[in-house]
Amino acid sequence: MIEKIFQNCIELTNKRWSSALLKRVVQSPISKYFIPSYSKVYDINVQEVSKSLDEFTSLHDFFTRTLVSGSRVVAKGNVLTSPVDAKIESFGAITNGMTFTVKGKPYLLEHLLGSQERAAAYKNGQYIVFYLSPADYHRMHSPVDARVVRQYVLGQHSYPVNQMGLTYGKKPLSHNYRMVTQLEMAGGMHMEFIKVGAMFVNSIALTNTTDVWRRGEEVGYFTFGSTVVMLFEQETVQFNENVTQGAMIQMGTSFANVL
Repeated sequence: MIEKIFQNCIELTNKRWSSALLKRVVQSPISKYFIPSYSKVYDINVQEVSKSLDEFTSLHDFFTRTLVSGSRVVAKGNVLTSPVDAKIESFGAITNGMTFTVKGKPYLLEHLLGSQERAAAYKNGQYIVFYLSPADYHRMHSPVDARVVRQYVLGQHSYPVNQMGLTYGKKPLSHNYRMVTQLEMAGGMHMEFIKVGAMFVNSIALTNTTDVWRRGEEVGYFTFGSTVVMLFEQETVQFNENVTQGAMIQMGTSFANVL
C-alpha cells in the first residue's frame, strides 16, 4: 500500500510543467538568499567551496559549485577512483546472468542499458551504485584513463533516487532519464558509467565532450542529488575493503583494483 501511494504521488507531480517550475525557482536570482541556510541545514563544508557564498548567483549555481584546488586527492595506480562524492548505496555481483538488486528490487541490465546485446557484455560481472544527496558536491570526474566508446540518453521522467525512491519507486535506476557512457580502459576492458537523473530535474550536463577521459578530470555535473551506476565486465575489477553498503566516499578515492 505504501509503495502504491508513493508511486502515485510522484507520478502526479513529476511532469514537464513541475520540472520547469522547479528549475525556474532554483535558477532565479532571489534563490541565492537561501544558500546560507541551505548550507547549514546540510552541513556543507563551505571552506572547500571555490568562492564565498555571497558570490553565487542562485541556488542552482551553488548546487553545481566547484571546489578549491587540492580539496580532493586522486589515487594513483592500477585502480578505479570514485567519480563523485557520494554514499555507496549498493554493490556486488551481477547475478542470474544479467540482474542486480538494489533495496530488494531486481534490475535487468537490458532495461538499464536499453539493449539486450549490450547487456550481455556484463553478464556475471560487477556493479556499484553511488548516491549523491542534495548536500554533496555534484560534479562528476573520470574514474580512470579511458576512451569513450559510445554515449546516449534513455528515459524521460525522473523519479526519486533516495532511499524511499529506491525502496518504493518503480525501479528508478532503469527507468529514469539517464545518460549511458561506455568507456574502454587499457587492455580493451569495458565499463559503463551511467548517470541517473534525480526527481523532477533531468539535468545532466557534460563538461568534457571529447572521447578521451583522464582519471580525476571533471566530465560533467548533476543538478540536485542523483545517482551513478557503474558496471564492469566479468573478472575485471575487485572492490576494495572500503566498499561497504552505506559508506561515504569522496571523489578520487580508490574503490577497486583493476585485474
